[in-house]
This record gives sequence, structure tokens and C-alpha cells, in this order.
Amino acid sequence: MMKKLLVILAFAGVSTVGMAQNENQEQKYSVETNSFWSNWFVQANLGYDVFYSNQEKGKGFSKSPFKSFRSNFAPTIAVGKWFTPGIGLRTKLGGVWGRTVNSEIASKNKMNYFQIQEQVLFNLSNLICGYQENRLWNAIPYAGVGLLRNYNDNENCHTGTIGLLNTFRLNSKWALNLDLSYCISDDDFDGEQKGHKNYLTSPANGDRFIAVEVGVTYNLGKNKFKKTRNYDDIIAMQESQINDLKAQLAAAAKAETASQSDVTLNQEPKTVVVEKVVEKVLPVQIFFDFNKAESTPEKGMLALKALVENSKDKSFKVTGYADSKTGKSNYNQKISEKRANYVVNEMVKMGVDRNKIEVAACGGVETWAPESSNRCVVVEVK
Repeated sequence: MMKKLLVILAFAGVSTVGMAQNENQEQKYSVETNSFWSNWFVQANLGYDVFYSNQEKGKGFSKSPFKSFRSNFAPTIAVGKWFTPGIGLRTKLGGVWGRTVNSEIASKNKMNYFQIQEQVLFNLSNLICGYQENRLWNAIPYAGVGLLRNYNDNENCHTGTIGLLNTFRLNSKWALNLDLSYCISDDDFDGEQKGHKNYLTSPANGDRFIAVEVGVTYNLGKNKFKKTRNYDDIIAMQESQINDLKAQLAAAAKAETASQSDVTLNQEPKTVVVEKVVEKVLPVQIFFDFNKAESTPEKGMLALKALVENSKDKSFKVTGYADSKTGKSNYNQKISEKRANYVVNEMVKMGVDRNKIEVAACGGVETWAPESSNRCVVVEVK
């Protein structure tokens, strides 16, 4: 009776640890993927732009970025999305007032223009130091391509940009921006050279401008990422509990043997109380990585092996699941079936009769938290 009771406790411990949620079990660099409509943001900046023309070569113009004939103020707006804490996309619009730099007289260099760019953002702070939603400063290099239009001279140009976006957190919704960028375009941007003669052949042959922008970012809707649980730590605790309970089981068996020996030696009848024990083995949960239908020993297969070894003569129910937050419903149904069948095949290899296994697949669910816990298979003893 004691042996059965300890086996029950062992599986209860395994299941409890498998579903535990603890801050210390969260991984530093791994996060839950969000839906397409999460992690969007908008930005509004005012920039100080400094223009350099390919056609000003040899004219001896001052290169100072503070000269009025080559500088102007221009607003920009942008909308973007973070797909992960480290990678995002931004669509940026700007322009209005520019300079052609065809003379050193500011009034003769007036130009109205418009630009649109698509930029890839790399949040180095999160990529190097791990995701931290409350970080005060984020350093975000980026690169992009786009189009420029000079309305005065009816010229359209290709453009490429590199830059560094700095964001300073105010609260969960707002941040201040400091955006530094360098842009190069075809050398007909200023209207002096026609037909893309030096189409982005080198930075020296293009028209260029440098921008320093300040402004704000506003985060739309859900803008946080959830860190994934560290399953290695969870499984380590499972193994530790199983080993402790095995030791208790061995000690209990030894004590029971000693007690029976005492009864035989003393020949004294004792009243034996017979208790009816209802043996209930709690389920085992096997976890899977995103978009995977195969697991590893570290993600619950060891607990499954222990369950099978103690219940081979019984029937099982194997149920596959997927994370409803990612993927379409029909795909989630298929991958939950694949996960369930994978576990069934592993159980057959362990010696379980396939006819004693009931298989089910529930597709995408939100049963457990965090979301990654739903990428699993649950094995129950019937």
C-alpha cells in the first residue's frame, strides 16, 4: 500500500512541477510570438536635415552642416511593427522642405520634396542583453530603401538609408525618440542631373543628406512580449523530485519488510487495518517547440517513460494540442495530431500495446499559460 501511494505522489509531483509558473524559469532571449495585430507603433518627429549635392563638387561651398543654404527643418511620420523584440519593420514618410545646394544663397536653393522608405529595425539592446520591457534606453540600428520625389523639378529618385534610432521609455505607451540617419540618392534629386546618370554607383556620386530627428513613439494596443519558460529547469526539478520519491519508496519498502519480520519473530497477533486506496495517476505533459512535432527527453519524455513503466498494463489517452495564438486553425489541428501520433509511437516503442491507446487532437487552445505551454501532448492513464 505504501508503495502504491508513493508512486501516486511521484506522478502528482511531476505534473505539478510541469505546470508551475515561476519568474526564475523564464528564458532571457526567448519570447512568445504574438498575433499580427500586436506590437505596432506610430512615430512623429521633427528633423534637422543637411543636404550635400553631387553637383556642388569643385564649387568651394562650405561643408558646415549649420549653413542655411544647405539645411532645413522637415517633419516625418512612421508606422511600424516589432515581429520579435529584436527585429521590426518601419514605413517612414517625410520631406516637405529641402535644399538643392546649387548655390550658397538659401533662397535660391529652396526645394519641396517627399520621401517614403521601408526600413528594417534591429533592436541591439534586446538582441545583446535580452528582452526587457522596462529598459529605459534602446539602441536600434536600421537600414532601408525607398523613393524621393523633387516636386520643383519633377524628379523621382531611388534612395538608401542607414541610421540609429534611440528610444527613451516614458511609460508602457510612450517613448522619446532621437533618430540619426544618412541617406544617399540618385544624383538627379537636386534637379541638376537628369536621368539617373550616376544611379547609386557610389556614395561619392550621389546626392546625400543627413538628418537628426527628435520626436515621440506611441505603442498601439498590445505591445509586450512574454518570455518563454525555461523547460530545462522545469525538467531538472521533475527529475530531482522523482529521485527523492524513489529514495522514499525504497526506505518505505525497507521499513515494511522490517515490520513484517518483527511480527514473525514476536508471534503476537496484531490488528490489521485494511484501507482501500484509490489509485489516481495524474497526467504527464510533454512540451514541444514552436512549429515542431517532435519532442526531446528534456521536455517531458522522461516523465512519460516513468509513467509507462508503472502503468504498462493499463489503457492511456493521448491528447495533442497547439498554441491558438499562432497559426491558422486548420494548421494547428494538423500539428496537434502530429504531436499526439509522435507520442503514441514513442509509447509503443516503450512497450505499450497500441490498442490500449486512445488518441485525440484538440488543435489550437488557450488552456495553459504562458502560450507556449499549449504546444504540448497530455498523456492520461484511463
